[in-house]
Amino acid sequence: MADRSLRDAGPVLILAPTERDGLGLFRLLASERIEGQRVESVSALAESVGVATGLVLVTDELLFHADLGPLTAHLSRQPPWSDLPFIVLSQMGTQARRQMDEIRLAERLGNVLFIERPLNAVTLLSAVKTSLRARSWQRRLRGHMEEEAAAAERMAELLEARVRERTAALEAAEAERRRIAAALAQSQKMEAVGQLTGGIAHDFNNMLTGVLGSLDLMQARLAKGRFSELERFLGLARTGAERAAGLTQRLLAFSRRQVLTPQPVELQRLVAGMEGLIRSTIGPEIDIEVDAPAGSWPVLCDPHQMESALLNLCINARDAMPGGGRLAIALANLPGSGAPGGGAEDRVTLSVRDTGSGMAPEVMQRAFDPFFTTKPIGQGTGLGLSMIYGFVQQSGGRITIESAPGQGTTLRLCFPRHRGAAIAAPEAGKPEAAATGPGGTVLVVDDEPSLRLLAAEVLRERGCTVLEAGDAASALEILRGGGRSICSSPISVCRGA
Repeated sequence: MADRSLRDAGPVLILAPTERDGLGLFRLLASERIEGQRVESVSALAESVGVATGLVLVTDELLFHADLGPLTAHLSRQPPWSDLPFIVLSQMGTQARRQMDEIRLAERLGNVLFIERPLNAVTLLSAVKTSLRARSWQRRLRGHMEEEAAAAERMAELLEARVRERTAALEAAEAERRRIAAALAQSQKMEAVGQLTGGIAHDFNNMLTGVLGSLDLMQARLAKGRFSELERFLGLARTGAERAAGLTQRLLAFSRRQVLTPQPVELQRLVAGMEGLIRSTIGPEIDIEVDAPAGSWPVLCDPHQMESALLNLCINARDAMPGGGRLAIALANLPGSGAPGGGAEDRVTLSVRDTGSGMAPEVMQRAFDPFFTTKPIGQGTGLGLSMIYGFVQQSGGRITIESAPGQGTTLRLCFPRHRGAAIAAPEAGKPEAAATGPGGTVLVVDDEPSLRLLAAEVLRERGCTVLEAGDAASALEILRGGGRSICSSPISVCRGA
């Protein structure tokens, strides 16, 4: 085992001051079957030293007066596993001088063993074998380090592959979560739309009764040649139609599927715009109080989600008061530490309070849990409050409940104040009028004959030449006919269109 260690270590480079000394050292090593190689100078030694070298055997006088720069530069570039051993045969001299020389030499060469001359062959051979065995262990360490490096590289590749797989899985899960969240939000919105049906149908019936009744009276008077008060009946019909159109626009805007986009919102305008829809939904049995003073601070949220949240809270309040009661919607600015939870941040609160049956403590604790509902089967999904909770949290706010059995319930939505200007949404049911000058040719395309007739007559009243088409194919045939300059612009003749 020892002989193999000596062979694996590599050759011994010998640098001696005379040829006789060099041969003597070479023969001494050969007697123990240790490979030796003689070099003639320090520069030759620097060129010969490499990772295959097992040991350097050199006399000190050749090192003290030589340029060691190339040799030390090579040693500084050794791989991490290598620490080439040196045995320096030192001359006798004053102890202080010799110690200083040896310290300086050890600092430059690194792994140095000094043996004082005259030499003892046994001592020298023992030192050589010990150094070669240490060098052999360095080579074994090299193999282990290479194996560990290869294993680490394989592990890094495996980890990278798993990270990629995990990242892809997380991205897929996040995409699925967003899809489900969007679907739940739309489901919640459509559930609220379903709740609207009864109240809206009643309102539409009243509005259409006014419109149809006015038209019947006008038709009867025209048949008798009576033209007085026609304008009054026409105004009543128009008012009813405009109310129906406005309600339709708000319902369409509420139920439309859209990408959620936070933006600065003025809650006072939002509440005022929703008031008519809320009153239609809640019904006449419940008194509604709205306290939304002008000057409320803007908040950063998605306005459509805010409308959905407000309407769902009002529907919940209605369901808690089957025998009637009072519903109060209030908006307030809370400067600084006045906001719930403390802190110096200005906040805006929107509260919905009812005089209904209230909640027991155990119900209030689970009110925001998904799929938790106290309504009968088929009358609620249990997602309303949980979706509102998620929306408020994502908007940087918080939601609180105050309730007790028999004392009603107050839900308070608290949002951070937004310092930027609020974006004013266009008023529902009032699209911009299309500017159409007299003398132009206009192609009216609509699959509803009555609407197409109305649009054509309005345009003819403005002096336009009107072409009509009942579908896209007919419109394309007219356009391909050529010979005309046609104004192309989507317009809305009726506010409910």
